[in-house]
Amino acid sequence: MTTSTSAPSVSTVSSVSAYAAPSAKAPLEKISVPRRPVGEHDVLIEIKYAGICHSDIHQVRDGWGEGIYPMVPGHEIAGVVTEVGAGVGKYAVGDRVGVGCFVDSCRTCEACLAGQEQHCAAGMTGTYNALDKNGEPTYGGYSTHLVVDENYAVRIPDGLSLDVAAPLLCAGITLYSPLNHWQAGPGKKVAILGLGGLGHMGVKIADALGAEVTVLSQTLRKKEDGLRLGADHFYATGDPKTFEELAGSFDLIVSTVSAPLDMDAYLGLLKVGGAFVNVGAPEEPNSLNMFSLIGGNKTLAGSMIGGIAETQEMLDFCARHGLGAEIELISADRINEAYERVLASDVRYRFVIDAATI
Repeated sequence: MTTSTSAPSVSTVSSVSAYAAPSAKAPLEKISVPRRPVGEHDVLIEIKYAGICHSDIHQVRDGWGEGIYPMVPGHEIAGVVTEVGAGVGKYAVGDRVGVGCFVDSCRTCEACLAGQEQHCAAGMTGTYNALDKNGEPTYGGYSTHLVVDENYAVRIPDGLSLDVAAPLLCAGITLYSPLNHWQAGPGKKVAILGLGGLGHMGVKIADALGAEVTVLSQTLRKKEDGLRLGADHFYATGDPKTFEELAGSFDLIVSTVSAPLDMDAYLGLLKVGGAFVNVGAPEEPNSLNMFSLIGGNKTLAGSMIGGIAETQEMLDFCARHGLGAEIELISADRINEAYERVLASDVRYRFVIDAATI
């Protein structure tokens, strides 16, 4: 732990450059947004890199409900501390830090006290598209600076470069948490459904945990990549024979797909007592025949990111194993193009914005 003993610097910013959607489904454009003064327990972060998550697109385009505009997306944030409040004890100027999907919670409910702040009973405060405790909109990581309470930032280990670390703040923890919870490891057969921004990190992490890893993708187009990233096997879900050949094969399936699935077919791939865990968030509802669960004592579950402590654990794990995201670094003026390419599955495997270009 680094303790700050010096007075705060004089680098406070009151407004910053950012890219925002002015309204639902509108292209993102460059604007200025306010940042609050650095409080006693706050840190000011100069953002170096911000990942583009599919959930950014869902929210910008009102896919998950009515948004708050102008909306500055971005919850995969990596940067450097440039100012600390007088009461900050975790970080000092110059520290490398990250911010993920939320920037506050009630801190007193059962979930928060258990390190599950993402399930806060009062509702976590999202890094963007949310209102803070003062009723002011939060603005995310497609910007040059961010002010956040020190308890909602995490330390990025020296073994990870900031550009490949940024996507870990959502994609990394979103896959690490269920793989950790369901004890993926030696002797376990794990399938990652979907090889995209989330799925490629699932392959890397499951492999590092020691599991036997299979990728389930619509086609074999990404097979070479999947095997390179650590998969032992790769199957096309577009081929009906896959569901015959792999019936009853897996202890755990983690689905990263943001579209409705034939749940009965996928539950048929589980062993007795196996679990299907969904981390993708389709905009449309799904359905299944309950006998697909009852037969085989199977579990259908969900998982949403992770708490602050588990996110730090994930970063430390990734640093030990040399796991960063596979990225395509872009300038901010290509964000709208990147959105269209994400929707077309034309990225290997995460766009990351160079914040110096904002």
